Amino acid sequence: MAGTRTGAQGTAQEPTALKRALTTPLLYFFILGDVLGAGVYVLVGQVAADAGGAVWVPLVVALLLALLTAASYAELATKYPRAGGASHYATRAFGPFAGFVAGFCMLAAGIVSVAALARGFGGDYLSAFVTLPVGLVAVVFLGLLALVNARGIKESTRANVVATVVEVAGLAVVVVLGAWLLLRGDGDPGRLTDLGTPEKGAAAAVLSGAVLAYYSFVGFETSVNVAEETRDPRRSYPRALFGALATAGAVYVLVGLAASAAVPTDRLAGSSGPLLEVVKEAGGVPPELFSVIALVAVANGALLTGIMSSRLAYGMARDGLLPGALTRVLPGRRTPWAAIAVTTGPAMLLALTGSVATLASTLVLLLLVVFLMVNTAVLVLRRDPGKAGHFRTPVVLPVLGIASCVLLATQIEAAVWLRGLAIMAVGTVLAAIGAARRSRRGDEGAGQPADVEASRPG
Repeated sequence: MAGTRTGAQGTAQEPTALKRALTTPLLYFFILGDVLGAGVYVLVGQVAADAGGAVWVPLVVALLLALLTAASYAELATKYPRAGGASHYATRAFGPFAGFVAGFCMLAAGIVSVAALARGFGGDYLSAFVTLPVGLVAVVFLGLLALVNARGIKESTRANVVATVVEVAGLAVVVVLGAWLLLRGDGDPGRLTDLGTPEKGAAAAVLSGAVLAYYSFVGFETSVNVAEETRDPRRSYPRALFGALATAGAVYVLVGLAASAAVPTDRLAGSSGPLLEVVKEAGGVPPELFSVIALVAVANGALLTGIMSSRLAYGMARDGLLPGALTRVLPGRRTPWAAIAVTTGPAMLLALTGSVATLASTLVLLLLVVFLMVNTAVLVLRRDPGKAGHFRTPVVLPVLGIASCVLLATQIEAAVWLRGLAIMAVGTVLAAIGAARRSRRGDEGAGQPADVEASRPG
């Protein structure tokens, strides 16, 4: 991999180096847009079904759990600002075998997510305006996203800024309508303190609801894969990450308050479009408006996840964990076209052949495995001082992050575990094959970045 690696100081002149184009505001909107995805438009009802009318409580708990792992990402992303994210961190901490497993889980989760979002784009929301074959829409949709991705990180994130503004505006409409319902006396603020269901007490209901609400905050982890394309990651990344999560948490809590107060809990829990119930209850806003907003949210989430997947594949290839051909970039744009093509292809295939429910159900489990490795890697890599000035999280936070991953994993259904373990088994076998090949070649260090050899704890 000579000539394709970036050392500890960075070598922007290398032919495969990525262009540093992201400012703090662009990175903030990148993370916010990824977190404020399509999930919030459907999850509020499911959280209400599990937790009762006080939807805002599990949302706050989920935010706090997400911030634990986010703190670990902030330290590692500013300490090692490279594309590759969790794969790169696991490689440094535990070696190329663990790095491949972490990267494979992230890649699988990203590709699965994009495929599911593509099918979602071609489904009920689009059918409110036009009826087309879902498979055809998904393939065209993914092709267009790949072109936007290949055009450039700045162009992609600028499109994300517009889409994020649309998403937030739609959620603001829900908050305003909920407040209007209360002011005119049609809502019920008493539901905001109603915790628990006939089947679950308050504590169990909060935990169950927090697991679902946690899904809404997933997405922040993708941003580490563009840290290398950020102008000043040590300064920008923590501000953008924590600012975006705090904004998303505030928006979610306000939406939860508005929805719970405006709509009876049973009706909210039984709806597949719970925020649309708020619009119908208040009146004055066309229901088609939320179909448009949902389509924007789905497209934006797919674009950002596609960016993550391609940068992760690029970073793994540069670390020697995937074929070196994936480090090829467009001469002028400096975007990883080969990685974009390789991650888009499987997503198209899955979108044509897979079920949305089957594709989406393993996503969180795969990410919990990755989060567990990242929180552990922070503690291991404390032996490496890194470059001065990087963000440093208190030791207790990654320890609590590890505990949170284990806690949430215990809430995953057995059938999902079977699918997730099958995917992880494939990654483990591929990692073992790669390790055996390196051993036969006698180049055990080939699977690590140039600066890992001197810094990885032994």
